[in-house]
Amino acid sequence: MTATAFDRELARGSAELLRTKRLELSALEIPAGRGWHPLREKVTELLDGHPQSIGSVVTRLVALQAVLDELPPSPAKNRVSAFNALYLKITRRVELAILTGVNEPDFLELLDIEFAKRYFAALEGWNNDDEETPDVWEVLFKRAGDTRMSRLTAAVLGVNAHINHDLALALIGTWNETGAPLDDTVHPDYLLVNEIFYEEIPPLRRGFSSKWQLELDELVGPLDDWSQRVLVTVTRARAWDQARELWLLRHDGEDFEQARRTMDRAASLLAEWLIVGDRIVTGAGGGWRRFRRRFAA
Repeated sequence: MTATAFDRELARGSAELLRTKRLELSALEIPAGRGWHPLREKVTELLDGHPQSIGSVVTRLVALQAVLDELPPSPAKNRVSAFNALYLKITRRVELAILTGVNEPDFLELLDIEFAKRYFAALEGWNNDDEETPDVWEVLFKRAGDTRMSRLTAAVLGVNAHINHDLALALIGTWNETGAPLDDTVHPDYLLVNEIFYEEIPPLRRGFSSKWQLELDELVGPLDDWSQRVLVTVTRARAWDQARELWLLRHDGEDFEQARRTMDRAASLLAEWLIVGDRIVTGAGGGWRRFRRRFAA
């Protein structure tokens, strides 16, 4: 792909179609005023400024966890807090990897900082009632207090937003500082995060799961672990490829923003489908429990 090959109007049409399809799945209104009520001011304080190291990213995530756990429907039931807990766990592992040895520690730390900045910016945008908050984060944020949605699905929605939207942009932000890689020296460090996901996601997933989801997890055995390994591999590889494509558009602000918006809309449609899947699984679980009670009686 070359920069001249980008069709802005085609991308705009795709973005509008994706948005229409998403709204067909869910027309859930955005809460009036958005924001992290009743702790809006505390969130504003926490998000002031940009982190300068992976250590400061971890510190901010820890502080955010405490605040998110207080938000309705507290204690510790806010759905955004589920993703934050997962993200904190992964980031601590990345910090350890940087300290214990990678090919390019400066690259991996800068990427982690740029990655975190996108999440913090989304939280801040929502807190400030900013209509430019990415759609894919909006899907999760407006359901922050929805206990009908499982914590597992909430965490997955956050991962979807962070990988399928934020990661490519974080790579662009990193390459703006370091230059796009001309060889494969940094790519193994990028792939190292896949291994961290492989190790951390299964226990985290089970920790977020409902009783029915745990029963289903036991039923399918290692299949779900394998499928999640594949999903992480594919989505993070796609994010790298998307960043390469976006990099070619970096000098044309309008093209770059339209490409980003299309990426956002695609990820947000996927998020709504994930919620549909959660409802189906939850409904099936309720039916299964009623069947077992009736059979046992």
